[in-house]
Amino acid sequence: MTLIKSISGIRGTIGGRTGDTLNPLDIVKFTTAYATFIKRQKAEAQSSTIVVGRDGRISGPMVRDVVCGTLVGMGYKVIDIGLATTPTTELAVRWHGADGGIIITASHNPTQWNALKLLNSEGEFLTAQDGAEVLRIAEAEDFDYAPVEQLGCVVRDDTMNQRHVESVLQLRLADVETIRKRHFRICADTINSVGGIILPELFKALGADYEILNGECTGQFAHNPEPLEKNLQGIMDKMRQGGFDLGVVVDPDVDRLAFICEDGRMFGEEYTLVSVADYVLGASPNPSEGGELFTVSNLSSTRALRDVTEKHGGKYAAAAVGEVNVTTKMKEVGAVIGGEGNGGVIYPESHYGRDALVGIVLFLSSLAQKGCTVSELRKTFPDYQIAKNRIDLTPDTDVDAILVKVKEMFAQDPEAQVNDIDGVKIDFPTKWVHLRKSNTEPIIRVYSEAQTMDEADQLGKRLMQVIYDMQK
Repeated sequence: MTLIKSISGIRGTIGGRTGDTLNPLDIVKFTTAYATFIKRQKAEAQSSTIVVGRDGRISGPMVRDVVCGTLVGMGYKVIDIGLATTPTTELAVRWHGADGGIIITASHNPTQWNALKLLNSEGEFLTAQDGAEVLRIAEAEDFDYAPVEQLGCVVRDDTMNQRHVESVLQLRLADVETIRKRHFRICADTINSVGGIILPELFKALGADYEILNGECTGQFAHNPEPLEKNLQGIMDKMRQGGFDLGVVVDPDVDRLAFICEDGRMFGEEYTLVSVADYVLGASPNPSEGGELFTVSNLSSTRALRDVTEKHGGKYAAAAVGEVNVTTKMKEVGAVIGGEGNGGVIYPESHYGRDALVGIVLFLSSLAQKGCTVSELRKTFPDYQIAKNRIDLTPDTDVDAILVKVKEMFAQDPEAQVNDIDGVKIDFPTKWVHLRKSNTEPIIRVYSEAQTMDEADQLGKRLMQVIYDMQK
């Protein structure tokens, strides 16, 4: 069983002993630490407001009750928006003028996991510094609960999903009229979570015919919930039978997005952001004199975004892995679009958070305007192949020593560029490999990209063998 405490929140498996898993006592401690942190950010003395939303996981009601009760005990007004996507909860913080938010979701992790994702008053994830302060408060148990006359309350708001859909349809580049004229036929896999609640509303608003697979929000995931090709044979088979223009896949909290072509082939999760960025860059006005169009993704994302950006005369910037790192870089350079290669689209006009609904509408706008099929659109982008491997960590694994060893291996290679802002990334003229310790799982991620899958996989496996040799 596992409990992972990080600057981005607390994540773990449900059940077991305190300190080792995500259980009620630890949920209370970390919720209290977060509430204490938020209260100390406020100059005023009055009680604060926190938004709480959750995905469809089996443990969600239990975790919500503990979180909401703890916040009430800290004197907070809690806006419980119920079953809601991660981006819906992020937007709800802003719409309610709240001081923060807690999203109860373990994103792509399997059923036994859950987590608390922590937001600031902008509906964005806490910075590393703020997250570290929450962990410090929790470790020291440096907090006080409210006296009885200052207890908080819980208010329910079931309107946020519909408001989220409406806000996406109103985006400047959301060409709703052209989408409706195409009358798309869409098959979507919503993995028995909140996507099954909100995506039908979006598709109806876009005038699309649709079929939802795994649409009941039961938390009993029909397959591994990470939207990777190996987990998506059901919807891929459905698409091969014909009758649909597009396949759409989301993860349990609907911040990751993958597309499937009309013939049942994967569009490529890495190319979700690439395709949306291509549309946004092509529709963006030329920047003022001296300005430039920027895009941003993390170090583990495909080079295709850089290529597409440069095709439009823009500039690409890389960030460390992690949504808050990407959004920080986006703000720094004034990016018009950004995100992560795991299917995460961040469009600042909406908000600084990964949002599958935004990605769907912008992708359909591009597809409708071009009048092409999904597979035809895919052929217009540079074709790279990315291999995603992992190494499970043991208590004895010295990750820092591994990264130092990898850096030393390529330090004298004239064709290699070494970047160590987040793990170690080695860039070669036609390929790259990136090793980093995951923030959400006890693993080292080994991502590699080249012009063929064999070449990418061989590069990744070469580095993995170095790690295996060190562990002997």
